[in-house]
Amino acid sequence: MNQPTLKELTFRGMLLGALITVIFTASNVYLGLKVGLTFASSIPAAVISMAVLKFFKGSNILENNMVQTQASSAGTQSSVIFVLPAMLMVGYWQGFPFWQTLLVCMAGGILGVIFTVPLRHVMVVKSDLPYPEGVAAAEILKAGHDESHNGESGIKEIAAGGILAAIVGFCTNGLRVIADGASLWFKGGNAVFQVPMGFSFALLGAGYLVGMVGGIAILAGIFLAWGVAVPYFTAADPMPADAEMIGYAMNIWKTKVRFIGVGTIGIAAIWTLLILLKPMLQGMSQSFRALGDKNVPKSDRTSQDLSPKAMGFITLVSVALIVLALYNFVQPVSLSAEAALLLIVVCTALAVVIGFFVAAACGYMAGLVGSSSSPISGIGIISVVITSIVLMTIGNSLGLTAHEDGQRFLTALTIFTGSIVMTTAAISNDNLQDLKTGQLVQATPWRQQIALIIGCIVGAFVIAPVLEILFNAYGFSGAMPREGMDATQALSAPQATLMMTIANGIFSHNLEWSYIFTGIALGIALIIVDALLKKSSNERFALPVLAVGMGIYLPPAVNAPIVVGAVLAWLINRHIESYAKRSGKNADEIKKKADRYGTLFAAGLIVGESLIGVLLAFIIAGSVTSGGSDAPLALALNDWGTVGQVLGLIVFVAGIGIYALRVLRAKN
Repeated sequence: MNQPTLKELTFRGMLLGALITVIFTASNVYLGLKVGLTFASSIPAAVISMAVLKFFKGSNILENNMVQTQASSAGTQSSVIFVLPAMLMVGYWQGFPFWQTLLVCMAGGILGVIFTVPLRHVMVVKSDLPYPEGVAAAEILKAGHDESHNGESGIKEIAAGGILAAIVGFCTNGLRVIADGASLWFKGGNAVFQVPMGFSFALLGAGYLVGMVGGIAILAGIFLAWGVAVPYFTAADPMPADAEMIGYAMNIWKTKVRFIGVGTIGIAAIWTLLILLKPMLQGMSQSFRALGDKNVPKSDRTSQDLSPKAMGFITLVSVALIVLALYNFVQPVSLSAEAALLLIVVCTALAVVIGFFVAAACGYMAGLVGSSSSPISGIGIISVVITSIVLMTIGNSLGLTAHEDGQRFLTALTIFTGSIVMTTAAISNDNLQDLKTGQLVQATPWRQQIALIIGCIVGAFVIAPVLEILFNAYGFSGAMPREGMDATQALSAPQATLMMTIANGIFSHNLEWSYIFTGIALGIALIIVDALLKKSSNERFALPVLAVGMGIYLPPAVNAPIVVGAVLAWLINRHIESYAKRSGKNADEIKKKADRYGTLFAAGLIVGESLIGVLLAFIIAGSVTSGGSDAPLALALNDWGTVGQVLGLIVFVAGIGIYALRVLRAKN
């Protein structure tokens, strides 16, 4: 095969990539708001691309690679929802202004692409970083174009997982005949305990992808929250006689224990940045030198990045978009021209400068531990804290912090600026993975960079309307669009709640620092434990501190199915090893095939459940607009609560069995 003559960036590929981007962006926005997680879309996008383009003459591996590169922005750019919904939670926005949201997502995403271009030579070409998702996507593309696989693209696994999750999701969130979780509550003296379980197939798939190490860390976080912290606080401060046990314990978790998780997440992110600072700076330095290296063969298309002139022009356009977005944000506020100009200049500088260093950090971390494991939330916390401190200093000099409206404006401006940084971080977190995939399949880097920019633009147009519809259909925790809505159906948006709490607490001087410092101390202890585990086991065992923090911070019904998915992956691997030993077959080959089945089925579960959530949001929004119910499809079944929970558990266990059977087909 003469690869230099193959088509790469084609119109049909860009069109297909745009359609996949729209679908996966909507899915990720819903999933991120519901549970605080997004999924990497490169692998399912590659599979869908191969399944569709094989019907067209002349399709090839490089064209498919461009489609997955473009669509991969869906799983990453939607991370802006980890910050932006906080604008509604602080009461500054009543919805999502289309143009401001579009500019934030577009400018931040494009900067994320440009900032990582100089890092490709050292961090991808000359590096031994593993890039797990990038290598996996390349293997999927190669397998799809390998005749020895009998044309098995993997689309059946995505479809099977998607149909299963969509049906169950419709019964759960549409008909509401199946509960989405159940918990066992009990008391020991005055201490309240909870054993939680959620029945989300999307989270089951996410846990399968997270793996056993991450699953154990999340389980440790659940235990620390609900086996130690909540029982301690409820025992130390017994609930009033007229209080309800579950509500009282959940309030303790929300107002005290979650802040311990905040401190743990924050120190984990800072520690990760510190240990990566030296190699990251070295890589950046070598990459910039490589840009001007005349010895790099310019005739070799696999070494050609965007030119410095093109990068400079695109950066200037992106910065201009940021200035325009900030001007539209600041303009309605009664400020002097000098004060408004100062805030616009400072926030633009913060977004670009912090975004650049965050891009380098995220690019390196993604190469080391993978995009899915990279601590994006921790990066968001750091950027919000830095921006808050800078704006509070300026606000003090301008007199804005002296009154509540000024504090709320500065809090909102911090969140708005942090949203730009988050988008930059998310895209840079993904870009080097895509470039690694491209290197392995011999793609042209500058074409991939163009494809990802196109993906950022398409995704930016999708995010605002999807956010608006989801908000009006379900509402967010702490921000409901209408009175009388069912708060149990609200999307929790956990990271956005966290960012709002931190920024608001800094400006109003009422942040729960004692619990945050407790979390920091816990994080330091866990960092030491993690280091000792890695040293004593020669890197075979670890305790990712960020995952422990997420186990403390995220709702328990969200964490539990993730742990189940991780355990399922471990059990399947152990079964395959045992089977290979008994049968004399090659365990590595079976594992590789099983990993492929499991990854694609997980992607199907996530996309299926998320798309049903988005489709139901359209139905609910239409019903409410016409004066109907917030639950137009729900069946009014009397005394169904316990039955729904039992049915949910049965369906969840059955789904686990189906998942295992689909993956274990790899033995055949």
